[in-house]
Amino acid sequence: MPPIRGYATKGPTSKLEPFAFERREPGPHDVLIEILYCGICHSDIHQARDEWGGAIFPMVPGHEIVGRVTRVGSKVTRFTIGEPAGVGCFVDSCRVCGSCKEGLEQYCEGPIVFTYNSTEKDGKTPTYGGYSSHIVVDENYTLKISPNLPPANVAPLLCAGITMYSPLRHFKAGPGRRVGVVGLGGLGHMAVKLAAAMGAEVTVFSTSPSKEPDARRLGAHEFVMTKDPQSLAALANRFDLILDAVSAPHDLNAYLNLLRRDGALALVGVSPKPLEVNAFSLILKRRTLAGSLIGGTRETQEMLDYCAAQNITSDVEVIPIQQVEAAYARTIKGDVRYRFVIDMKTL
Repeated sequence: MPPIRGYATKGPTSKLEPFAFERREPGPHDVLIEILYCGICHSDIHQARDEWGGAIFPMVPGHEIVGRVTRVGSKVTRFTIGEPAGVGCFVDSCRVCGSCKEGLEQYCEGPIVFTYNSTEKDGKTPTYGGYSSHIVVDENYTLKISPNLPPANVAPLLCAGITMYSPLRHFKAGPGRRVGVVGLGGLGHMAVKLAAAMGAEVTVFSTSPSKEPDARRLGAHEFVMTKDPQSLAALANRFDLILDAVSAPHDLNAYLNLLRRDGALALVGVSPKPLEVNAFSLILKRRTLAGSLIGGTRETQEMLDYCAAQNITSDVEVIPIQQVEAAYARTIKGDVRYRFVIDMKTL
């Protein structure tokens, strides 16, 4: 296979720049995908700048991948040449642990192979992500994409979409349930769309009053300013589920106290510092503080099918690859509504 074109960073203080690299020849169970669009996830920035530690350089980020199958292995049965296909946050797993056998590969007990900044199961070969022209993936870790939805808007579903869909399903969001969404960003806006489509009553919590019109357009029934203690106090013991998408230090107890008895606060954002929890915030109403990580291949495909049936996609701003550094800077500032997607034809 000829060298793959991509964009990589060579270190935590380096800019993303053109980078040529090798991918494996497709094996019997592999598909070769020409990448058409790749979303920019905030985790791309964290990892490219080694803010979580353990970064592998050079790094080609990108795990919200939508493209077209251009080659299939001899034993591939799920895909044909020319078919749209997607790749999410991981491209392989151990396949034998309890989580993998239950279709929850995101919780694989090891080794899981992430789409980038990881190593193949040999423990040595680095993985390179979607800021590139092509990717080779086992068909069992490849997702089917509806041809009826705009592919650029579908790309963020492979991370942002499934990150919110999974806890909504796990905690049974639906008619008669009250769901809160903390933070209306790349993750939060998908939570609002999905929870509203499932029939839940949705409330958005935000520090930005300018986001209220968008929150209601996306499907929220209520909008609450988190800087107003009286507004929060009036909602005590109200919610069945709150999805917390904030990736900065904040007061969890303020949201735990909004949960009804047996309600759950699910963390999907990653604070850089530990968050304090008052035991009474949990004990007095048998509340649950939980976390949730993306979804397995089965649930991710379920989410994609659900979004196709409900005509749900992400709100995006499509950019050429040459603007990726500017997009990173704007993402950090929250200056995007609500997800950047790279048009890989500009590579």
